[in-house]
Amino acid sequence: MKVSRRTVLKGLGGAALALPVLESLSSTGARAADASTSFAVFFRQASGVACRQDTEVGEEPERFWPTELGPLTEATMAGRAVDELSAYAPRLLIVKNVNMMDFNYGDGHARGALQGLTAQGPTVEEAGGDSEAAGESIDHRIGRELNPDGRDSLFLYAGPNGGWLGGACISYRGSGQRRAAQRNPWGAYESIVGDGTGLSPEEAAQVKTRQKSVNDLVRGQLERLMSSPKLSSSDRERLELHFDSIRETEVALACRFEEDQRSILETGSSVFDSNNGEDIITTVKLHMDVAALAIACGFTRSVAIQVGNGNDAATRYLNPETGDRMENYHYISHRRLSHGSDGEIIAGADLQHHYIDRYFGQMFRYLLDRLDAYQLPNGGSLLEAGIALWYNDNGNGPGHSRRNIPTVIAGSAGGFLKQGQYLEVSDGDSAPNHNQLLNTLGSAVGVRNAAGEPLDDFGDPSLNTGRLSELLA
Repeated sequence: MKVSRRTVLKGLGGAALALPVLESLSSTGARAADASTSFAVFFRQASGVACRQDTEVGEEPERFWPTELGPLTEATMAGRAVDELSAYAPRLLIVKNVNMMDFNYGDGHARGALQGLTAQGPTVEEAGGDSEAAGESIDHRIGRELNPDGRDSLFLYAGPNGGWLGGACISYRGSGQRRAAQRNPWGAYESIVGDGTGLSPEEAAQVKTRQKSVNDLVRGQLERLMSSPKLSSSDRERLELHFDSIRETEVALACRFEEDQRSILETGSSVFDSNNGEDIITTVKLHMDVAALAIACGFTRSVAIQVGNGNDAATRYLNPETGDRMENYHYISHRRLSHGSDGEIIAGADLQHHYIDRYFGQMFRYLLDRLDAYQLPNGGSLLEAGIALWYNDNGNGPGHSRRNIPTVIAGSAGGFLKQGQYLEVSDGDSAPNHNQLLNTLGSAVGVRNAAGEPLDDFGDPSLNTGRLSELLA
């Protein structure tokens, strides 16, 4: 049975969901497999974190960052929001002193949200909620350069449409060219199943209505592949995990909503316009199921996941202590019943902000679990081959600072980045270096500059070029 690597990646006979690279059937072997597995996932949170600061409401304690620089341990992470990730401490890199440029967006949320993946200033200064970024985002750059046939990276959004900055707002093709996000997890899955798989319209319709799995539709071909005497035991195990993951993702998409909500997966309404925190978390996790599958299959090497609109002013999460629904996240980040500096003070808002940080930590851990489940042919998990970044638009709330942007990186991109550390970059200098973080992450997954060297000039041309050497292994 002679199968080229291109055929394996595309799907056997062009009829199966893209398969993982199989060493025993690939003429180019392990080196090609390794080169195709690096990836980046960008997971965005809005409105800062609950950290040590003095506010008009009073002095607030540190609740987000580890207790001390150096090796990450359960002890240094305990009691802080990042302890939601303590099981992954050896594979994390938490970075202090990442600072954005104080571009004149006319609003701190616009400055953070639109600069977050672009490292660019505004197309028009002081436009506030009508702002647009003046350049391409790093998630799109990775997809454009590294994805098969240059296909777009996945851009996934969880939260009500509209609102501040118009809803989905972090991913850009170029200056002023905002990308549309996929809000419906089933639609995101369909984009993978229907792209390059060769499914007939009738077969695609069966998948869409959840009457059959992709595995069922191509069962004969998959069985012939599994029975090949050239298939190694490790490849067979990897295929079984791949098939199980397809099945689990489809079951999750079809069954995690209540029966009367299943039509939501077709219409893209109701839950996707909900401000209910539980609905948002459910949608995010479904997006993460799809993202992990898409990366494992080689469909994409870049995913951006945005939670909430420009300032996440609609989402209302549950207070885990009382079970009551808290005020919207943006109010909580301001510590007042207001989208500005007026309004009644919300008692205990800093602690409520900490609860929300923990929800984001839990969602990020779910993503890491999904990536870590995929084992690579040469050992190790998919998580170790790439990077996943949990970042924020702002350093804190209510100040919404451009400084000390929360930066949590999981995975080393095959040994490119340090791990198991909480470290400070740029010697504590407050100068902008956020673009250098994006250069570092782009370089880690294989993006190059015009000269063919590791990426070092991404973002606004007014910014200092280079990478953050402190992060390199």
